[in-house]
Amino acid sequence: MDSYSLQAFQNELICSICMNYFIDPVTTDCGHSFCRPCLYFCWEEGRAPMRCPECREISVKPDFNTNVVLKKLASLARQTRPQNINNSHSICVLHEETKELFCEVDKRLLCGPCSESPEHMAHSHSPIGWAAEECRVKLIKEMDYLWRINQETQNHLNQETRKFRSLVDYVSIRKVITTIQYQKMHLLLDEEEQLHLQALEREAKELFQQLQDSQVRMTQHLERMKDMYRELWETCHMPVVELLQDVGNVSARADLAQMQKPQPVYPELTSWRITGVLDMLNNFRVDNALSTEMTPCYISLSEDVRRVIFGDDHRSAPMDPQGVESFAVWGAQAFNSGRHYWEVDVTHSSTWILGICRDSTTADSSILIDSDETFLLISSKRSNGYSLSTNSPPLIQHVQRPLGRVGVFLDYDNGSVSFFDVSKGSIIYGFPLASFSSPLRPFFCFGCT
Repeated sequence: MDSYSLQAFQNELICSICMNYFIDPVTTDCGHSFCRPCLYFCWEEGRAPMRCPECREISVKPDFNTNVVLKKLASLARQTRPQNINNSHSICVLHEETKELFCEVDKRLLCGPCSESPEHMAHSHSPIGWAAEECRVKLIKEMDYLWRINQETQNHLNQETRKFRSLVDYVSIRKVITTIQYQKMHLLLDEEEQLHLQALEREAKELFQQLQDSQVRMTQHLERMKDMYRELWETCHMPVVELLQDVGNVSARADLAQMQKPQPVYPELTSWRITGVLDMLNNFRVDNALSTEMTPCYISLSEDVRRVIFGDDHRSAPMDPQGVESFAVWGAQAFNSGRHYWEVDVTHSSTWILGICRDSTTADSSILIDSDETFLLISSKRSNGYSLSTNSPPLIQHVQRPLGRVGVFLDYDNGSVSFFDVSKGSIIYGFPLASFSSPLRPFFCFGCT
């Protein structure tokens, strides 16, 4: 191969972004190849949509497999190029020869005579170009792991942001429903109401601060990981001598940074007792509100509990997420006026749905979760604990799971549905200012767990 052809061939092994031989090359959907770190840096700066830096075509997938052929060719090209080893540290003082070998045991550069000395004769030696390539492979693995940590931290940061917004909405609604409950009680409870709201405000402020601090920690950690990723990338492009001398310190700092990954916060509001509320509700108590007949059903909760699939057999449930075999119980009677209160024991189930729905939906033992006249409280078990959610609006909060009995209060004439933790005498959630146009029937679905 003549020099012109050789130069043209080597140019095909150079990344058009960093203008160096490929490091962990990937090929985009449009056929162009880049170093994986270079492509990540471009997409990090440009955000969505992800476009090819060369032809600007949108990339469908965010990640690619390593182009193994290009990786091997680029590695060979690096090893065959002249090495920049003319500094004084690369000349053996004893033999005045260039250090062209790397001792795998002592991690030192050696000249030929030194490698044959008794001190190093039994050690494994390799050309410095080959040793540098081995070092780059290790650094690329570190970079891949750091990138995954970055993505995980970014996802956690996004989750914290969503939880913060959800908590703002939930606190606002809690204030409203708390005020409504106190307005129904005697004026002598005004002082307790103010203390309750002040405590809720203080606790909410602390939780907001925890989430904000968590966001700051995750943002700072994300920036540290990005800086460390860039430092590893820059180390990969160092001359071989500097690369081999500095890689230990860089890897140690990367390990330390990885150990400092922050953990997400799961905010939880305290359930405050409302004096006398259960005594007031018991004035409207309905005995045997639920029928004794249980209907086997199949229920599946989505991860964000925004979608609930409910049916009488497995065919009505999706393949993903995983379903839970359950039983449904309907109300013994429907209500079309007045105030009604009943309690349900949820002690033996961590996954359940409790509430009321339009009477006409019970004919085929199924309910439409998104119906305007369906008001549900949903308990589900997650890896990080329990959560309670509602169907409209869809709010999710990590809470202490109600133990024992949950009370349901329907004020048909004033258009409200409320849920209470009986053991604590506290409000869990309320649907105020609803509009009822048809009879409503109690509903309870519980899992076998």
